[in-house]
Amino acid sequence: MSKADKVFSLARRRGFFWPAYEIYGGVSGFYVWGPYGVLLKRKIRDLWRELFVYNLGFFEIDSPTISPYIVFEASGHVEGFKDVMVTCKSCGKKFRADTLLKEKGVEVEEGLKPEEYLDLINREGIKCPSCGGSLGDPDYFMTMFKTTIGPYSDAIGFLRPETAQGMFVEFKRIYEVFRKRFPIGIAQIGRGFRNEISPRQGVIRLREFDMMEVEYFFDPENDDQFDLDEYMDETLNILHEKLIREGGGEYETLTVKEILERGIVEHKSMLYFMVLAQRFLEILGIPKSRQRFREKLEGERAHYARKVFDQEVLLDKWGWVEVSGHADRTNYDLSRHAKYSGEEIAVERLLPEPKTVYIREAYPEPKKIKEQYPDKIGLVMKELSRYSPSELYKILDENGSIEVDDVKLDKSFFRIVEEEKRVTVEKFIPHVVEPSFGLDRITYAVLEYSYTERGDRVVLSLPAYIAPIEAAVYPLLDRDDLKGVAASIVRDLEMAGFRVFYDYGDSIGRLYARGDEIGIPVAFTVDLRSLNDDTVTVRDRDSWRQYRIEINRVVEFVERLVEGESFESIASSMGLESVD
Repeated sequence: MSKADKVFSLARRRGFFWPAYEIYGGVSGFYVWGPYGVLLKRKIRDLWRELFVYNLGFFEIDSPTISPYIVFEASGHVEGFKDVMVTCKSCGKKFRADTLLKEKGVEVEEGLKPEEYLDLINREGIKCPSCGGSLGDPDYFMTMFKTTIGPYSDAIGFLRPETAQGMFVEFKRIYEVFRKRFPIGIAQIGRGFRNEISPRQGVIRLREFDMMEVEYFFDPENDDQFDLDEYMDETLNILHEKLIREGGGEYETLTVKEILERGIVEHKSMLYFMVLAQRFLEILGIPKSRQRFREKLEGERAHYARKVFDQEVLLDKWGWVEVSGHADRTNYDLSRHAKYSGEEIAVERLLPEPKTVYIREAYPEPKKIKEQYPDKIGLVMKELSRYSPSELYKILDENGSIEVDDVKLDKSFFRIVEEEKRVTVEKFIPHVVEPSFGLDRITYAVLEYSYTERGDRVVLSLPAYIAPIEAAVYPLLDRDDLKGVAASIVRDLEMAGFRVFYDYGDSIGRLYARGDEIGIPVAFTVDLRSLNDDTVTVRDRDSWRQYRIEINRVVEFVERLVEGESFESIASSMGLESVD
């Protein structure tokens, strides 16, 4: 049995996660996070929020999960958010073409066209994994969930495939609310939805999942908010474009200084987030040696990105799996939303010295247009609103007119502005660097890396600060006096803000084993000696070492453990008596 299979078995048995709708046979791509999984995810999420939002002075929003059609038309998702699908000619089941090839050990670049997949499938002799039948011609499949908003069938909307568009659409409002602060970071944590063709990797590939994203808006001419001087000797494992094309191995270990000098990552802010992402996973218990940043090649990158590095973690069953993506989105999204909404979405840059600019703009005159084309005024104004005044002027200047449907508008239908100005500021559309994290995948990776076996026992060695339950309390015997002492310890710990696992009525070995599988870092056992000297045993989950500790020091012990201090260090500094 693979380690992944063991983790899935443990997760189901102990209430971390399991397939949704099991009583109805399940639906692929949907999982339930159980009580311990929810707590673990929450602690990982809160740690991410501390590192990527609060510590950086960024702002967090919560936008709707459903957006109208125009939002994703403007963002390019309607046209570009699709995967290549193949259908079995015999059983009719549908599969992602790239997944079938990868499962057969064939590495493929993302972004291949259907005909390119067909050539590979035929060359490799790929058959249907369900029935062995022949596969039909590949075709595109849109992976956004489509819905309608309200009772009107033409009011089409989509469940968001990323939280990012909410931050782009609301950028102007946030920029104004915070008195034009710039540069500015906006974060969002929430659900994303992707209508995956054939998800068969458990919580690694879901149709509904949790994302943690930051959109960092900055001036591309001044990307110096993050000082990298203290990180210059920090190393990252980079699978960059040159290495990929030359087939030079899994990655190259480079310092931040080398990455900058070689131009592998251009924006300092993007590299800063990559360093922070690596440290984030290390804090969660995933070593640097099992992480890498893979550069996406042209054709693999999303339609909005100029440069992308996927942070990947090496997993037992699936190899290198993406857990976060770091994208240079340029000003693509804001430019598109400005064009489609007709709103100006820009910030101001103070010029080092005044300069002369030439203003050439064209403004539609609705009254004149309505007089000439009364039945078309709505359509015409809606189409014209997609262009800025300067864009309208440029079209009129180059073509002499603008055509909308069968309406041809020359300059007489516009107010033309041509003037010269001396300015001290100039407007520009911000560029964006985006670190985007998949919370479900990260949580699974943490479980896999914390899963250990000691003889016939399973131990989930989670860092204490993200363990779902911080402490366990057990009375050694099912006696009221011992249970009374145990209950008072539980109350003290809960009053201090900790979650406590309280159990009795089984052998102490089984109680310990159950707690170890849940990942509880420390256990306190009340025994007969406790009635005489107000001490209990304190047991470490990972080493199984035990000491005697005064009951009134239990809360302090857990506090220090959760803050990151090691079990042995705390025991030593407290001068505890070993009972091993």
